[in-house]
Amino acid sequence: MRVLVANRGEIAVRIIRACRDLGFESVAVYTDADADAPWVAMADRAVALGKPKAYLDGEALLDAAGDVDAVHPGYGFLAENAAFARAVEARGLRFLGPRPEQIELMGDKAAARAAAERAGVPVLPGSSGAVADVEAAVTAAEYPAAIKAAAGGGGRGIRIARDEPSLRKEFGAAAREAHGAFGDGRLYVERFVERARHIEVQVFGDVHLGERECSLQRRRQKVVEESPAATYDATALCEAAASLAREIGYRGAGTIEFLVDDESGEYFFIEMNTRIQVEHPVTELVTGVDLIAAQLTGELPPFERRGHALELRLTAEDPARGFMPSPGTVSAVRWPAGPWVRVDTWLEPGVEVPPFYDALLAKLIVWGPDRPACLARARRALRELSVDGVATTAPMLAELLGEEWFARGDFHTTTLEAWLT
Repeated sequence: MRVLVANRGEIAVRIIRACRDLGFESVAVYTDADADAPWVAMADRAVALGKPKAYLDGEALLDAAGDVDAVHPGYGFLAENAAFARAVEARGLRFLGPRPEQIELMGDKAAARAAAERAGVPVLPGSSGAVADVEAAVTAAEYPAAIKAAAGGGGRGIRIARDEPSLRKEFGAAAREAHGAFGDGRLYVERFVERARHIEVQVFGDVHLGERECSLQRRRQKVVEESPAATYDATALCEAAASLAREIGYRGAGTIEFLVDDESGEYFFIEMNTRIQVEHPVTELVTGVDLIAAQLTGELPPFERRGHALELRLTAEDPARGFMPSPGTVSAVRWPAGPWVRVDTWLEPGVEVPPFYDALLAKLIVWGPDRPACLARARRALRELSVDGVATTAPMLAELLGEEWFARGDFHTTTLEAWLT
């Protein structure tokens, strides 16, 4: 099988390696900004796309690919674009993701909420779908309320209203923001959980592979992920995720995300990501399953969960300067090693970190027989890591892992931002 890798960075490297393990051919794509990137040399064939935004041009990607059998979209860019998935299938190719109609269904947050309700999965109190106008939003709201983009995702397009006047004030601005970000100004409202944990479940078809805790976030973007959850028994939550996947007849790898009320322990469905996640390696380390290989073959091998895994996202941002982006040339790099230490990256000396894309440079993933051993290994690995030429978040991550509240698992979705201020 010949696979088009319709992405860049560490996920492109990850997919190319999985193809090689399986004896499949890989075709990489790259823009002018990524001409000298490592995945370009790693692939069996590489095709130039031109301008930096070309990763978003589905037709150009498919035209450039030539004679391939399948397309892996990775994450981001076109990974959750139903039109792209349809275009792939219209050419007689295999899309290594869910069916286009499943991407469409779960990408509409209001429709996804309705699907969860049909599956008997708890959802946050609020509107049953997208609201027609601000009056309908006021009628449906329970305060504090979250105003969300129906077509949104990734933590974008969310505003919090603590009473009716603030909801009326924020509604119009939220609609404009949603339209600008997603081309769809529809909104829905649901109760805002003040102290929430963010816990997600990896599924493959209607089988769950356990949960990941993703509560440590900055600007609603995940910074640290771990599996299993630090202090929460997610057994019922995982079964609920499998029920939802079964309700929609889901195909392939996906992640179902929940908010957990830190005080009551109640869990509520919030969205589904119909793609592989950035943080999929923590699930791989605790199950022994190569999720990318499973996507490529369509088969999930037997597995058993064991131990604890942690992922730290290393980005080209400078914490000392308000997390300002730090593009530039990497002059030197040293990655940690040793038993149960994994680094997923595209970075090597001499590589240019362009300013056009996500700042993710690498993911440091470690495993241990239990959470304390895993954290100890992560601290040791961070001490070995160094990147010269661009500023990174490594110092912040090292400091975070030294905090007692982190070691206790005493955190929720706003803890990290409060700690950073």
